Amino acid sequence: MKFSINKLKAAFGTNKTNNGQDNSAYTNEIINAVEGEPFALSETNVMYAGMSELAGYHYFKTIIIGTFKIKTFKGAKLIINGENFKLELPSDMLELNSETAPNRNITAIDFEIDKKDLPKIGRSKIQSLELSAKKEKIVFNIIEITKDEEE
Repeated sequence: MKFSINKLKAAFGTNKTNNGQDNSAYTNEIINAVEGEPFALSETNVMYAGMSELAGYHYFKTIIIGTFKIKTFKGAKLIINGENFKLELPSDMLELNSETAPNRNITAIDFEIDKKDLPKIGRSKIQSLELSAKKEKIVFNIIEITKDEEE
């Protein structure tokens, strides 16, 4: 997963405000403005995600774009709900701070994952994701986007 916060902020530089837009149009604008395939979708947020390894440690890297905004020194937690499993992943860093772009927030969070749990992380095996940070809780549903759905 290769995203730059600066490039993401620049992509949203010309977007108009969300006043009066419905949530579906809002999330579709995000999807259309960002290169890459989204991993999951909540009512007003789009999650881009991928796996990464550094020095033998494994991470589930996420970027959440939308209304989610956080500034905390207590970290976050991601619960991955699958058909026959539930994983609870802590954020790699305790200090989290959303970046602001016109009418959107961009939040990058990496979650530590055990090597034995890597096979569980796949679109077909996950039913939903629950992101908790501070007093916020967002439920994401996995989405499938094909090239035929481009508008």
